[in-house]
Amino acid sequence: MQSQDFFLPIKKELHKTEKELFKAIDTQQPMLKNASEHLIHAGGKRLRPAFVLLTGCCFTSQIDHLIPMAVAMELVHMATLVHDDVIDNSLSRRGRDTVKACFGNRMSIYSGDYMLAKALQKVGEYNRADLVTIVSEASVKVCQGEIVQLQSSFDVGQGFIEYLRRIERKTALLISVACQMGALLVEASPLMTNAMRRYGYYLGMSFQITDDILDFTADESILGKPTGSDIRQGIITLPALYALRKSPDALRLRSILSSADNVARDADEALSIVIRSGGIEYSQQVAGKYITKAHKMLDMIPESQGRKALSQIADFICVREY
Repeated sequence: MQSQDFFLPIKKELHKTEKELFKAIDTQQPMLKNASEHLIHAGGKRLRPAFVLLTGCCFTSQIDHLIPMAVAMELVHMATLVHDDVIDNSLSRRGRDTVKACFGNRMSIYSGDYMLAKALQKVGEYNRADLVTIVSEASVKVCQGEIVQLQSSFDVGQGFIEYLRRIERKTALLISVACQMGALLVEASPLMTNAMRRYGYYLGMSFQITDDILDFTADESILGKPTGSDIRQGIITLPALYALRKSPDALRLRSILSSADNVARDADEALSIVIRSGGIEYSQQVAGKYITKAHKMLDMIPESQGRKALSQIADFICVREY
């Protein structure tokens, strides 16, 4: 099944969302406009806006009023991507040049800031203080998560719980908020809203763990970035954490991963140690457990095309190749 099949219940609204994305970042500043549009043209899964819309259509067929929030969620996500590419010195994403590669660091930072500001502006259109508070607090935590990741680079002493907290803020939080927003805006009950929020959280955790697995296993042409990017940047993810504790070559792996110079020289050896350790299989099991929890949350939601699509997305997360 292609990922686009999941979006059939919201195909019309997602198309409108794409148009509204371009309208939202429109500006009289040509370079800022070009830099912002560059990232939208690069495509992407559009999962966050889809979660807003699919969650809404679990409870009603009238979801056009969710489109500004769908746009806002994608703008927040894109802002983090632009900033990440500067921090990580990434020149390609999804097989295309990054904003950093085309426009430089300064314009990347400004365009990311611009997208975040426009996102909050879109949320403000609802004139609801609770929505602004949720999105702004989530944005703060995402930034904090990125700082924690930066500080933990090449730290071979970090633990499993620290890793989970990091990916919670990096990925799970925004997906969780997208699902929560979809439910809030269609006035779902507090019980249903909480179930959707938790669904998004569990799915987001699995999504990031799967991303971390793909960094070791995916075809570069499919993934859109070089294999082993995390290792080369000193980002120690779950497969590597497992190998650092369980591999017969753990001491050698610790030596490589604790030094930027060693990683630059021996990254391929580190990748090989992690793959042989069983860390990939262990991480797949953890990702699968989060998906099981996500499905349990959906079991609380009335049957609908939206719920069916969300269930299919959950199943797809762990088996995807990109």
